Amino acid sequence: MPRFLFALLVLAFLLPVAPDLQAQQGQRGGTSLPSLGQEDRDSMDVEAQVFLGTLQAIRDFALTSEPDSALWEKAIRGLIRELDDPYADVLTPDQVRAFEEESTGNYAGIGVQITELNEMVTITAVFRNTPADQEGLMVGDRIVEVDGEDARDWSVSQASNRIRGEIGSTVEVKVERDGIGQPIPLQIRRDQVHIPAVTSERIFDDVGYILLDRVARESAAEVDSVLTELEGSRGLILDLRRNPGGYLDESLNLADLFLDRGSTLVTTRSRTPGGNGAVREESAYARRAARSPDVPLVILVDRFSASASEIVAGALQDHDRALVIGERTFGKGSVQSVVPLPADHMIRITSGEWYTPLGRSLNRPRDRDGRVIEPDSIPRFTSEGGRTIWGGGGVYPDLVITSDTLSTEEQDLLNAAVDAGFPLTQRIQEAAFEVAQATRDGDDIPDSFPTEKLEAFISGLLEDGLSPDVLTDAGREYLVWQLERALYQRLDLIDRSLQVQSRRDPVLAKAVELLSQATSQAQLFSLVPESERPEIESRTQASRTGG
Repeated sequence: MPRFLFALLVLAFLLPVAPDLQAQQGQRGGTSLPSLGQEDRDSMDVEAQVFLGTLQAIRDFALTSEPDSALWEKAIRGLIRELDDPYADVLTPDQVRAFEEESTGNYAGIGVQITELNEMVTITAVFRNTPADQEGLMVGDRIVEVDGEDARDWSVSQASNRIRGEIGSTVEVKVERDGIGQPIPLQIRRDQVHIPAVTSERIFDDVGYILLDRVARESAAEVDSVLTELEGSRGLILDLRRNPGGYLDESLNLADLFLDRGSTLVTTRSRTPGGNGAVREESAYARRAARSPDVPLVILVDRFSASASEIVAGALQDHDRALVIGERTFGKGSVQSVVPLPADHMIRITSGEWYTPLGRSLNRPRDRDGRVIEPDSIPRFTSEGGRTIWGGGGVYPDLVITSDTLSTEEQDLLNAAVDAGFPLTQRIQEAAFEVAQATRDGDDIPDSFPTEKLEAFISGLLEDGLSPDVLTDAGREYLVWQLERALYQRLDLIDRSLQVQSRRDPVLAKAVELLSQATSQAQLFSLVPESERPEIESRTQASRTGG
């Protein structure tokens, strides 16, 4: 047994036997080092004795005195670091709760999104069928009091922490609302809240757009539901950009929506627990008929698409079900096992790797600091339809398009805002929110950001110290683009927002262009003829020549 693993098992064994761990943490700063008798020492390997003896010597003789809890923490962190596993970690109870919330979209609260606008914590979204929705909270309400405490100077995180709580408990909130002279008091019972992972809309008249921002619980069911709403679309876009992944079983259910029964979805090669290093291989297969099988499908990815989202993109690419556009994905093709530890902690550790149906490894090897270790060669695969697909970790797009970057003039504008000492992004959100509120109160939906509001916004920036030199034509155009996009987002007009976004989003714009010309998946592929990729081809050829 490796030394570091044995020491980890010793830690896992010793921690639970400490009486009343939480009480110890309050009185002595954590779990104390065990007092070992001769019988205990005789039953241990030499490595374990040295490990625990080292800890005790540091505690007793080191010039800098540290509590036992700090020594345990350092020892655990050292074990994790020496694994050379960039994804391994020991999670504290707070980190466990944050991890579960992020990966499921579930939390105990009232169901609002809050943002700091005009130096006030403001409700910018009320989720449907939540306690906040039922009690009549509205977008634009400003939180001024929580449980009798003045909240006017609170940050968003302070307000969020105080509003959330146990399911079934109540929170008293007072909000200011435009047109109402006094703060409105509300007593709201907290409940389980689910934040949907899916946003969908028909864009550019007849293209179905699905944005999946994480692979959370119920993500597949949510996508299944919106596919019904988008029936009849001439094409579909599944946007997985900046999707960090999530649950393996949900990613399989997602891929299953688009592939025929019996199709391989993914293969996992992992260590058999307790098997002395033995490796097992398991494959998952589609279990039902494909949804919308005749509708052309484009998947958008970027360098932040990772983990479970790569499983979906890789499976659909291998089976010629989707054209993948964008950037090479992150390459987190490894399986993490999450094992409970004492005192509500968890350890997350890499235990296997994922492979696409064609056998491509999705994993891009990284060192302990997360830096990519590039292979000497990149393998070539051939899809069922004869298309070339590249391996080497992550998902290589069928059509590589990089995201739009800021021009020099736009960078100057952003830097000047920082120099002037105000957050430009927040100012943009505030201005968009003001126009959105006026629209909700009866104004017509503007075709663009109102000119008079734009000039008032720019005048405010100048009054607050922004240099007029950066307000060039390009600078103003960038501000208009950001303001319009934010405005339509605030109005929940996703189609309008995406039309504005596409002006500077070449990946989305290309997907729409291709889908406007294709009536089948085969025709969609033919619109992007297989072309040479010199940077890939040269590395592959070099490997063959040298081998």
